[in-house]
Amino acid sequence: MLRFILSFFGSIFSTVTLGIAMVAITIGGIFWMYGRDLPSHESLAQYQPPTISRIYSGKGTLIDEFAKERRLFTPSEDIPDMIKQAFISAEDKNFYHHKGYDTRGIAAAAFEAVQSRGANVRGASTITQQVMKNFLLSGDRKAERKIKEIILASRLEETLDKEAILELYLNEIFLGQNSYGVTAAAQTYFNKTLSELAPHEAAFLASLPKAPSDYHPVRRKDRLLARRNFVLKEMMENGYIDQATYDVEVDLPLRSVQNGDFASFRTALPPRDYFTDEIRRQLSRDFGEGEFFTGGFAVRATIDEEMQVEAANALRNALEKYDRSRQRWRGTGVKLPPEALATEEDWRAALGNADVSRDVDFGGKWRPAVVLGIADKALTVGIENTEGTGTVPRSDIKWMKGNFSDNFAVGDVVLVRAGEDAGQWSLRQVPEVQGGFVAMDVNTGRVIAMQGGFSYQDSVFNRATQAQRQPGSSFKPFVYAAALDSGYSPATIVVDAPIEINTPQGLWRPKNASHKFYGPTPLRTGIERSRNLMTIRLAQEIGMPVVASYAERFGVYEDMGPYLANSLGSEETTLFKMVTAYAMFANGGERIEPTLVDRIQDRKGKTIYRHDDRDCIDCAIPNLRDGAAPQIVTSRAQVMDPITAYQLTSMMRGVVERGTASGRVKLGVPTAGKTGTTNEARDVWFIGFTSNIVAGCYIGYDQPRPLGRGASGGGMCGPVFQQFMTKATEKFGGGRFAVPPGGHFIKIDRFTGARLADNASGEYVVAEYFRDGAEPIFGLTYDGGFALGSNLPLFEEVSQSGRQVTTSTGETAVVGPKASSGTISSGGLY
Repeated sequence: MLRFILSFFGSIFSTVTLGIAMVAITIGGIFWMYGRDLPSHESLAQYQPPTISRIYSGKGTLIDEFAKERRLFTPSEDIPDMIKQAFISAEDKNFYHHKGYDTRGIAAAAFEAVQSRGANVRGASTITQQVMKNFLLSGDRKAERKIKEIILASRLEETLDKEAILELYLNEIFLGQNSYGVTAAAQTYFNKTLSELAPHEAAFLASLPKAPSDYHPVRRKDRLLARRNFVLKEMMENGYIDQATYDVEVDLPLRSVQNGDFASFRTALPPRDYFTDEIRRQLSRDFGEGEFFTGGFAVRATIDEEMQVEAANALRNALEKYDRSRQRWRGTGVKLPPEALATEEDWRAALGNADVSRDVDFGGKWRPAVVLGIADKALTVGIENTEGTGTVPRSDIKWMKGNFSDNFAVGDVVLVRAGEDAGQWSLRQVPEVQGGFVAMDVNTGRVIAMQGGFSYQDSVFNRATQAQRQPGSSFKPFVYAAALDSGYSPATIVVDAPIEINTPQGLWRPKNASHKFYGPTPLRTGIERSRNLMTIRLAQEIGMPVVASYAERFGVYEDMGPYLANSLGSEETTLFKMVTAYAMFANGGERIEPTLVDRIQDRKGKTIYRHDDRDCIDCAIPNLRDGAAPQIVTSRAQVMDPITAYQLTSMMRGVVERGTASGRVKLGVPTAGKTGTTNEARDVWFIGFTSNIVAGCYIGYDQPRPLGRGASGGGMCGPVFQQFMTKATEKFGGGRFAVPPGGHFIKIDRFTGARLADNASGEYVVAEYFRDGAEPIFGLTYDGGFALGSNLPLFEEVSQSGRQVTTSTGETAVVGPKASSGTISSGGLY
């Protein structure tokens, strides 16, 4: 009997042992089979999650951010313990004790699934397993994935410590509302930092990983509240908060940005504009779009926020003034259907979804509105984010042709801004004509303001950097620069007379804008009055290949065509390139590299780019004597001779003081510049500079067409420059242009080029700067080889009587008087 009993129990033991062995072998085989071709978990030690790149102003204000996944990476040591404890309580209470997987949790989940016959299948994944799923595996709910997850989790626990694993988890996990990681989520839901969160807010976030869409703070508020309170209870039972704290926190209401309890962090960000979008475009090109959108860059922009607002206002002012002079209402082109106007709730919802600009703040915030009623003397409008309705009085539309019924219909979506009287509103429209504006520091190339159009939300196309347009007469300084470097001087005489040129397209007869000819004229007067014929003769004399090489050297073109028409600015370029080139005129001919970025730091704070490569010799000296400025050493190349740069600047001062920009630009500090107006005034320009700031404006239609009679660079862009630079000179000052060594002044008659006595005075007298050792030869006349008009009188001025001047020899001579306003031109392509 005993033998039988022993045999029986022996058989059972052997069976059990063999069963256990078989199970172990089977499990081992399964784990071996699935563990052969798994992705490497070791790469997670060097993993850097995709992170937001943020752009800051020079004062450190956050002005924009770019990301594919909205994530703000935070090292484990900077994440408060309470945040960690909330997630551990919600997701993996044994996190600090298991080896990557929780055997008891898996068994409990399996038992519950069997007991409910598959109706209640819950996850048993540890935080380590979730890291593996999020980083290296798919999210499908299959046994195969679970096995791989467990294998990788156990391996990861041998590679990284618990805090490193938790850091990966808390920065990677998706928490809804396009927020990845706890730091971004805290900002999204509460507009707070992690250190500012209360326990119930930490529990709120820890409730979300399970299914963010199922725990929405508005649509599923009750469900989220229940889950939050469950997490708080787990935190108490795990010893992370005491009973008293739990009692207080669990009774607090569920509050969030989405429910209107906190202001959104986005309200602190200004609307995206042309400046930050251009940074995005340039850095995506330089670093790659993927790296920029995921690299966590901290970008310090060169923007001056105050001057950016002034640039936008100045350009918008000119564009709206021109648009209103056309007297045509176009509106937004958006109309709400009749059914959307049934109730106030309906039209407000429909208006909120209307695709119209909301980023214009010009004379007040421009708001979308819908026309609700039309009367003879007023429109009734409903305005976005404004209670009740408002009215637009008849007096507000005096500038447009027609009356209310001619131009408006019920349901039209319009833009309005607040009027002077309460309840009254003024109609606004984004102009059809567009333009660009750029301003930068002439010594560093730092762009302090950029406006690429009237409204970024209306059109993201940046006319300052992307629009290829003909610069017209604003290109002429490059012809004159090439001439000055080729031995000409501001007093050199060039014939202003008719020209005929045979081209493959036929006979070309270029003209001055005034349709007059002025005979032999000094270079200075030629650029002041923007004489086309003089410019062509000068370009022919020195050779268009030389002119083209100058334009390429200054970065205006990469490969300029050596055609005479291009001397008048017929080849297209961008405003940004032109302003950069003018900056080199202003700084004495020193090359600069324009930039919208001062510095870039990576996610760890390491500087990976710095624009200013100059050396400050004395900056490290703590006791620099009073009044002494640090010595700055630069190795930048000279793109033109400093004396040439000064001569050209002096001549361009004449454009502002007496020429095509006179009466439009007057800053109270020395200012130089050049207008540009192309054929039929399709494009109008003005680019000017003081001793420290250069700024340029371009205006024209996106699909080029004439701007109309009387349009000119001086008349339309001059006021933009004036408005902006008035504020700029108040802020940054402005002084005399530095006179380079190696030259001397000689007084000449600016109309005849004749040398005058050192004590000569009068409005016709100008002191020109000449190189030492290169005494100018007065009286030589150049015609470019065209040999036309050589018999014209010296600077003949429309049938006016001459005037008498004193020459350098003490003799008298009669020359034409100062040009009248009727002869002033803005140049162009003829």
